[in-house]
Amino acid sequence: MIRLGQARLGRFLRRYSHGHWREGKAAELIAAAHQSLQLWDGDGMDFAELAADIAVEAEQAQVLTAQMADLDARIANLYAEADPDGIIRSAPGVGPVIAGVIAGRLGDPHRFTSLAAVRSYAGLVPKVNQSGTSDKPGGLTKAGDPLLREAAWMAAEQARRFDPQLAAKYKRLMAADRHHDSAVCHIATMLLTRIATCWRRGEPYQIRDLDGAPLTMAEGKKIVTEQQQVAKKKSKARQYRATNHKADRELQESQSAPTSRPAKHQPKPPQAA
Repeated sequence: MIRLGQARLGRFLRRYSHGHWREGKAAELIAAAHQSLQLWDGDGMDFAELAADIAVEAEQAQVLTAQMADLDARIANLYAEADPDGIIRSAPGVGPVIAGVIAGRLGDPHRFTSLAAVRSYAGLVPKVNQSGTSDKPGGLTKAGDPLLREAAWMAAEQARRFDPQLAAKYKRLMAADRHHDSAVCHIATMLLTRIATCWRRGEPYQIRDLDGAPLTMAEGKKIVTEQQQVAKKKSKARQYRATNHKADRELQESQSAPTSRPAKHQPKPPQAA
């Protein structure tokens, strides 16, 4: 890497990162390469001590992994007690951890007077900005349970890939120039409302087609893949990098290269005698 040089390395990074990395990153990599070589001088690093430090870190990672496994098992047992029929778990995009979060944070679904109260409790309702005679809807109130709202959002991000009705709603929102996060928040509202409805009725979640026909998880995913895909929009960051890449190409052209357009010569003003 050092032999390659900063200029050639910078051109390589700029090309394959689409302009995201430039000469500054090349300088950082070359400096890191010099530091790596210094480790092998014999006096720069005690590899026995380094191995001992790595062993300690690896042991701590193993302990944390075991603790996480124990917590997952406890969550699964507590969730089985709270929802023995696995109704929450039957919803698409809801794994064992998210199901435990929804069951624990939502509690008894019958304690809510309506499904609107469920949405309000999670903070998945739009706020209203009122001033005089104006009445404009805003973003989410976020006044409810943040952990429940986060779990619903994460579940909705996956559920829209399996449920054709949720996928169709997401597609309409994105076609109306909604931001991805805003569209997923709408899906999270629908999903949490459906989960609460199923839990109150004691019925598992049923994926259905747009005409109401019941579907399996695999059938729903196939329909979403074939009919409800959303074209990826060109983000501002990608557009910015593409513009900079084009500017770099223009700067690399020779300033003395002939142009295909005729030169514009302006007559000089006459000089005073």
